[in-house]
Amino acid sequence: MSRRNKRKLFKEVEVIDAGAKGKSVARAEDGRVIFLNNAVPGDVVDIQTYKQRKAYYEGKAVHFHKYSSKRTDPKCAYFGTCGGCKWQHMDYASQLEYKEKEVVNNLTRLGHIELPEVTPILGSEAQYYYRNKMEFSFSDSRWLTEEEINSKDPIGNRNAIGFHIPGMWDKIIDIEHCWLQKDPSNAIRNAVRTFATEQGMAFFNTRNKTGLLRTLMIRTSSTGELMVLIQFFENDVEAIESLMNFLKTSFPEITALLYVVNNKANDTLYDQNIICYAGRDYIFEEMEGLKFKINAKSFYQTNSEQAYELYKITRDFAGLSGNELVYDLYTGTGTIAQFVSRKAKFVVGVEAVPDAISAAKENAQLNGIDNVSFYVGDMKQVFNDAFIAEHGQPEVVITDPPRDGMHKDVVQQLLKLNPEKIVYVSCNSATQARDLELMKDQYKVVKVQPVDMFPQTHHVENVVLLEKI
Repeated sequence: MSRRNKRKLFKEVEVIDAGAKGKSVARAEDGRVIFLNNAVPGDVVDIQTYKQRKAYYEGKAVHFHKYSSKRTDPKCAYFGTCGGCKWQHMDYASQLEYKEKEVVNNLTRLGHIELPEVTPILGSEAQYYYRNKMEFSFSDSRWLTEEEINSKDPIGNRNAIGFHIPGMWDKIIDIEHCWLQKDPSNAIRNAVRTFATEQGMAFFNTRNKTGLLRTLMIRTSSTGELMVLIQFFENDVEAIESLMNFLKTSFPEITALLYVVNNKANDTLYDQNIICYAGRDYIFEEMEGLKFKINAKSFYQTNSEQAYELYKITRDFAGLSGNELVYDLYTGTGTIAQFVSRKAKFVVGVEAVPDAISAAKENAQLNGIDNVSFYVGDMKQVFNDAFIAEHGQPEVVITDPPRDGMHKDVVQQLLKLNPEKIVYVSCNSATQARDLELMKDQYKVVKVQPVDMFPQTHHVENVVLLEKI
């Protein structure tokens, strides 16, 4: 039987839930789950499936019999094509409801954790224009709309600067207005497109690896500072000078105007030489009087205002009196370590990325903090008996690992270390649940606080306080 013949049409199905990765959930007549991208819980729809597996289908709502009360009109003109804000058609109260539900389900069903009463999810005051960092890609063969494809008119300008179409690494949708980053982000992006097109500058071709203009990064900060970085594929000195000077004169508010010439296969910046064209090569973030120097390669939480709330919860869960030795695992650029240092005796931060540790040390010096120290190394290797013997037995451990969670060896070392409290900050409650299950014979979960860092998306952070049994 061909794959086409396996496609099914289910009629008048009620969408019952919102699941992982932003997909909504319905149930077929045969009991299998159906995952959808274009529906909201409460919708009643006809579903055309395009993938069938033993336990589930994937499909698309092709006709709506009833619209959910949870629906709202998306603000973005590219909703449904650009994959960045998958829940923009769901009202914000419902987004928070399903995010909190996902955290609870993951901890109880995956981690088999007995939970205390979960503190209601902390929503973001800003539901749009909340990101402090955006990265846009150039393309000389932009994604065409259905109207353009079906039209008999010749297609003119194919230049684009915007986002990759989900699942299509070489397709870029041209973006006029993005609702994720406040002005002057849209103005800068649109001005660059217009100027480069008028000057005949070649936009990048991902397949052929040709063209001048590759990516644009814009960073804003809570202090009002602004960083703009253009990534060029070719070292065309005259063209680079022309575009950079245009930005300098057109947007004098830019604090850090940077560029890089990168002709390698991928567009990651971490191994590249960043050139400062005007201003300085960094901007500042500020939190409770602490300053954090952010350069082009720095990691910083992309929702500045909500990061402050997340760090306050983390510090509150730690319950520091001023006498504790604290370990901050996966410390990154040391923001949490420095944020809690005023209420700790001493904080030791550990991180695998050398540049991040260099930034952490620099920021600590900048802030006059002398009760912190930072060490670089692979967590599962550096966080060992010798490290603990050298730095002491902590009363509190804060851990904020990447989406994959903690390596099992790190979990075992934590259990061996046996601190009084562990504060686990996670951007993926599924891997957090896995790690918590490994610790549940020795620790009990006493507090749970989900935090929404990314409105209009399915992503959610979660903070858990563990205490020794």
